[in-house]
Amino acid sequence: QQEKEDLQEKLKLREHLSQTAGRSEATPLPSKNIDLEMKQMQCKLKNSSNEITKQSTTIKSLKNEVQEKEERIRQLQAKISQLERDLNMKRHLIEDLRTRLKANQENEKTSNETLESLERKVKTLAEDCSNKKTSIYSLKQRLDVATKEKSQYEQMYHKAKDELEKKDLKLTNLESKMIETECAMTELETTASQQLHVLAKQSGQALETVQKTLLLTNDKVEEFMTFVKALTRELQHSVQELRTKIKQAKKTGEVIACKKSLSQESVQLAASILNVSTADLEEILEVEDDEETARTKMELEKDKEWLQYIQKLLEAQ
Repeated sequence: QQEKEDLQEKLKLREHLSQTAGRSEATPLPSKNIDLEMKQMQCKLKNSSNEITKQSTTIKSLKNEVQEKEERIRQLQAKISQLERDLNMKRHLIEDLRTRLKANQENEKTSNETLESLERKVKTLAEDCSNKKTSIYSLKQRLDVATKEKSQYEQMYHKAKDELEKKDLKLTNLESKMIETECAMTELETTASQQLHVLAKQSGQALETVQKTLLLTNDKVEEFMTFVKALTRELQHSVQELRTKIKQAKKTGEVIACKKSLSQESVQLAASILNVSTADLEEILEVEDDEETARTKMELEKDKEWLQYIQKLLEAQ
């Protein structure tokens, strides 16, 4: 650009000189030289402009190359940062793997120790199993004996149950008779009330007769009350007698069964072990169980409650 400006200044000077030469009408030789120089200068201008265009194109291409290289540098820097991150991650992974290796080696040691202890336990358990098998066999033999005894007791229980069912039937019959008596009482009361309504309409003489009939009905009611009380007492007494008989039958059955099962030699042996006579041993065998005594107490309490309930019914209107 500087060369271009210099050439333009020179052209202006030449033009000015040519104008001054034309005015002064100088010789034709210098004008020719000036034209030649002018042509040379124009050729130089063209050449310089061509070079400028070439250089501008080269500058543009160089700028594009520079931008491409900068982008490639950025890409490479990004790749480098990623590679550094990957390297750091791989280092961390290697450290983790080393720590895990150490932990696994320690775990292997502990697992080997536990395996040895477990093998010892297995051996001890096998010995225990063999001992338990022998104990199970002995328990099975005991079970067989117990099942036989159970079947005997069940037969005795069924017999007692049948007797109880018969007595329950008797009780139901007695209750039905009680209901019949109550129905008769209600009928008597209804007839008495009807007679009262009829007699209320009649005169005072009829009232006296009604009072007499009422007195008679009251006497009948009192008689019925006494009858019911006596009946309940007798019922309770008969039930208690039946229960005592059942207990005695159970006791006698158990004693007979025990005597049958036990021979005289075994009784004498048991008496000698306990340091007791045979008669005392039989008395010990005849002793009641705590459960049976508790049952008898419960039954007596229920009988008392039943008597109180009947007394409340009688006392009611």
